[in-house]
Amino acid sequence: MDANEQFVEFDKDLVAATKGIKILSTLGWGERVGDEFINGWRKGNPVLPVVEYPKFDYQDEKSVLKNIIERTSDEHPVGRYIVETARSYFIAAQMLEGLGTAAFRECSEVLYGRPDEEFGRVSNLTLADDFIAITDDFSAMMDLNDPTGVMTSQETAKKIKSRADDFFHDYQIKVLVDDELSSKAAAGSERVRVRGNSTFTTHEVDQLIQHEVFVHSATMLNGRRQPWLRSMGLGSPRTTATQEGLATFAELITGTMDLGRLRRIALRIKGIHHALNGADFIETFKFFLDAGQSERESFQSSARIFRGGDVKGRNVFTKDGVYLRGLVSVHAFLRKAIQGRKIDYPQRLFAGRMTIGDVVRLDGAFDDGWITPGKYLAPWVANREGLATYLCYNAFSNRLRLEEIRIEDFANDLRDVSAVD
Repeated sequence: MDANEQFVEFDKDLVAATKGIKILSTLGWGERVGDEFINGWRKGNPVLPVVEYPKFDYQDEKSVLKNIIERTSDEHPVGRYIVETARSYFIAAQMLEGLGTAAFRECSEVLYGRPDEEFGRVSNLTLADDFIAITDDFSAMMDLNDPTGVMTSQETAKKIKSRADDFFHDYQIKVLVDDELSSKAAAGSERVRVRGNSTFTTHEVDQLIQHEVFVHSATMLNGRRQPWLRSMGLGSPRTTATQEGLATFAELITGTMDLGRLRRIALRIKGIHHALNGADFIETFKFFLDAGQSERESFQSSARIFRGGDVKGRNVFTKDGVYLRGLVSVHAFLRKAIQGRKIDYPQRLFAGRMTIGDVVRLDGAFDDGWITPGKYLAPWVANREGLATYLCYNAFSNRLRLEEIRIEDFANDLRDVSAVD
């Protein structure tokens, strides 16, 4: 059996072993918990939520994953992809076995990091502070009512379903309303779930379509259609930062991102930091409330942090810290790819669930046809010329020295406003 045949066998074992290791669908709190907490808050007697988690034993699955890790050579790029994916799921299994304990938080930090961890020269926490400061300056704009009105959960699901059917053409994806969902929506290859008993502006619906359908569903479905490496269709925790960064970048480049959304992402990082340092659920809820969020939104933001953990604080879920890091990394990667004339790299991100590093390391596998291009591509990435133009100008604009320009200078018909190096 040659190396490629071995990789195919290990890949099959990996897909089979991870079927029962589900993170987000396991951690949801449900509508009742939120209603009880908010009712208590309004009566002036808030009580820490009481949440019971199931008990998990993944010994069999971990045994298979350990076998894959030990027997697969990570010296080959494909082998490394399989090994790192198996290791990611092994840690995820340990995390779910430790729900509500320090083990849960420790595994979460391994998979998703901490807000105060640095990447490059900055940390997520620093980025969050910067984003919050910037959005504070535009708070008047954020307070404007959305002129497009609101849609119910059912209306939102119907709109997403229509757009998904147009996008996938030959594939029918289900769109369901889920009252137990803590996030506004969650997407896989077969279904998209929309949070029940909620309202969405039409702008938010467009965000969800770009984020959930055109990125999350598309990449997972493309991965599942790979001829040899079916594990590219898994929602591996190691790919979360790239996935969320890619999906958030999609919102930016399509103009569906808004300041409120950007601010919520940054505030969640601050919320995680407070909770890791001992803030309990009520204190974290107050933090979001003081930041301008509604009671319901403050509860949902807090629940995202404490789901799976301890409502008393410290042992919490750190996943939401990956959004800004992922966005910055994906943006930088796409710019460098265009600069380096790697025109295929942006589209290769859609071939399945991968990290940015996977795209680079698996270059040869793509060139050899062992990994095939994704069938379903978000319109903005399918338009190579448009994407390249956007990224090239974005790189050029970074050379502008804005600190040398005053807004008053434009009143004088300033000729050299660019002040380019």
